[in-house]
Amino acid sequence: MNELDLGMLILRVVFGLFLAYHGYNKLRGPGGIAGTAGWFAGMGMKWPAIQARLAAFTEIGAGSSLAAGLLTPFAAGGVIGVMSVAIVVAHWKVGFFIFKPDQGWEYCASIAVVAFVIGMIGPGAHSVDHLLGVAFEGWPGATIATLVGVGGAASQLAISYRPAKESR
Repeated sequence: MNELDLGMLILRVVFGLFLAYHGYNKLRGPGGIAGTAGWFAGMGMKWPAIQARLAAFTEIGAGSSLAAGLLTPFAAGGVIGVMSVAIVVAHWKVGFFIFKPDQGWEYCASIAVVAFVIGMIGPGAHSVDHLLGVAFEGWPGATIATLVGVGGAASQLAISYRPAKESR
């Protein structure tokens, strides 16, 4: 077994399933979807119940697809998108380090970079893409992941993010 293919399988499965479980927690965690929507409202999302569901289902779908290696650069783009929105909406103002109160943006950025690299390198031989003969590797995969992720995040923020104005 090729070490690169095995490494990509491990990376995809771990990051993909962790993100999918994170999305599931938005739906079924202690506060459920109502708690997630309330949290989103407090951060300035215009339609918090819709955004909470969109975030949860994007994390579940993109995470599961990344884990399976199915349409990998699109899945990577979904991961980049949700991490980018999380950085802008919740983590940027805190600073870089995750150990700060309310958590900085370092962890979300790390997940986005992992997703970008998976989109660029490709899912490896142990993937649904490989079984289907779908090849998204190199710059085409990186471009798709970037456009889907950054484009999706920018659209989501432009349409629905309305942070409270800070008083001086």
